[in-house]
Amino acid sequence: MVRGAFALVADLCYKLTLVEKPIGIFDSGIGGLTVLKEALRFVPEESFIYFGDTARVPYGGKSKETITRFSIENILFLQSFDIKLALVACHTASSLALKDLQERFSLPILGVVEPGARKAQAVTRNGKIGVIGTRATITSGAYESALKDRDRSLQVFSAACPLFVPFVEEGWVEGDIIRDIALFYLEPLKLIGVDTLILGCTHYPLLAGVIQEMMTGSVVLVNPAEETASETRALLERMRIGASRGGRGAEPKFFVSDEPEHFRKQGERFLNQPLRSVVRVPGQAYFRDMEKRYVG
Repeated sequence: MVRGAFALVADLCYKLTLVEKPIGIFDSGIGGLTVLKEALRFVPEESFIYFGDTARVPYGGKSKETITRFSIENILFLQSFDIKLALVACHTASSLALKDLQERFSLPILGVVEPGARKAQAVTRNGKIGVIGTRATITSGAYESALKDRDRSLQVFSAACPLFVPFVEEGWVEGDIIRDIALFYLEPLKLIGVDTLILGCTHYPLLAGVIQEMMTGSVVLVNPAEETASETRALLERMRIGASRGGRGAEPKFFVSDEPEHFRKQGERFLNQPLRSVVRVPGQAYFRDMEKRYVG
């Protein structure tokens, strides 16, 4: 009985320690800030560590093996901050590497695909759901599998939009050029008659205005970043490791693998708030160290 009491106290102390730890988020670049923005809205009491792998963006055209290696390295980096939870704020990494990450690491790790699929299935009226994303995300079939697992009758139509990410990274989110590109990518989905469109890349919410214009107002755009933030709150509550409600977490800390000033400027536009500090992780030393830990 005494041993049981000690175990109960030890478990309580452990959970109290977890409560104070930050949440880690990674993406290939600045797109994951859309997830952070929603997370700050849903769980403002939490503290966040964000890593943008800007030296290796975009992930969308790379192999599963490469994306998995990058993702493992990113989680290893975030773990150096003693995080309690990791969010994979990248659809490509969520599609191709999430299962490997969850098997390798003991901490809870959430991706963005399942939450987005769940929302799309809930809001579609005609059962025709469109998915846009990077080539790697679309080729993986992750969204189609997630949707079909919920309802075999759903019709899923996908389109890779490889030029969207570099345009967003450069701050081109409006104008005739991006409209022409969006029309080229989206016209087939519009003609098919999808009534719901999943923005299957964290960069795409920055293009939501143009995308909505091309698809017309009757099409519901699903932003998985919002759904992921909602699921994060639910998981923290379920595991009882969330910070006290009503409080305010520490100011987010930002790290990148290249071009911190560019990230800072674009990040302020994403979050609509100043980014006081963006730290560049020492390139070669960081990657060599992460590679050794990965191989080891």
